[in-house]
Order: sequence, then C-alpha cells, then structure tokens
Amino acid sequence: MVAALLCLQLLILPAWATSEQDQLFEALKNAPNEEAASKIEDSIWHTWLDAAPTPEIRQKVDEAMRKRGSYDFQGAKDLLDTVVEEAPDYSEGWNQRAFILFLQGNYEASLEDIERALALEPRHFGAMSGKAIIFMTLGRVQLGQEVLREAVGIHPYLKERDMLIKPQGVDL
Repeated sequence: MVAALLCLQLLILPAWATSEQDQLFEALKNAPNEEAASKIEDSIWHTWLDAAPTPEIRQKVDEAMRKRGSYDFQGAKDLLDTVVEEAPDYSEGWNQRAFILFLQGNYEASLEDIERALALEPRHFGAMSGKAIIFMTLGRVQLGQEVLREAVGIHPYLKERDMLIKPQGVDL
C-alpha cells in the first residue's frame, strides 16, 4: 500500500521535479502518514550516503558510522576527518562529522560542519535538526525553533518535530 502511494506520488509530480532526489523530497513533503514518510526518509538518507564520490569514501563513512554505533566517537571522527579532507564537496561527510562532534560536546565545531553540509545540501533535514538541537541546548531557543520549523517544512514527520513549541491557541 505504502509503495503504491509512493509510486502514485512519483507519477503525479510536477515536471520540474526531475531528479530522483527531487521526487523523493516532494513525496516526503506530501507523505500521507508517518510510515510512508519513514520509508521515503530512508531512501533520501541512502541517496545522501550513495553520493560519496568514490567507493573508498563511502566505505570510510560506513566504518565511521559503525564506530559511532559502538561509541568509538574518536575513531569515527578520525575517519570523517579524512573523508572531509578527501571529499570536501560531499555533504554527508560533513554531516556525519558534525554529528560526532555534537556527541563529543563540541557544539561550535559541529555547527561549522553543519553549515558546510547545508551549503552543499540545503534540504538536509538531519543537519537542520542537529543545528536546531544545538541552538536550543545553548539557550538560543527562538533560533533553534526557527531552524526546526524549516526542517519540518521539508520533512513534516521529522522525529524532532515534537520539540517545537506550540503557542497556546495555535494549531501548527
């Protein structure tokens, strides 16, 4: 059912939405429910990871993600330092390193990497949500809320959407 809905949405997209990634983002924005959005989100993450310029860069990112999963944050960061040096135009390298820096508590460096990721992929809802969380953690709640609203505009079912502060009497 979900696959059929996604296929239907991909067929009725406007003519300007030509790339696979554009189609995925349009389908995400119009997803009928959280389950469908989750599947589309996974596809978008795969396109970001698959955009690695070489198999070796992709392998380093995959290994860094494995290291992160086993709490070897420094080992992951070391690999991602190499990734961003060797592939400075690969947005996911910057995003993954930003996440590691966040986990290490280095918020300023994380924000710098998030900005690099967003300069390369302005629709990166993962980087945006990370940026929002950092701003809110640093007490810059209004700015964090603005960034998070922008991310939710791209991905209406973003997990972090529950962090949005809803003004009383306003249905967002």
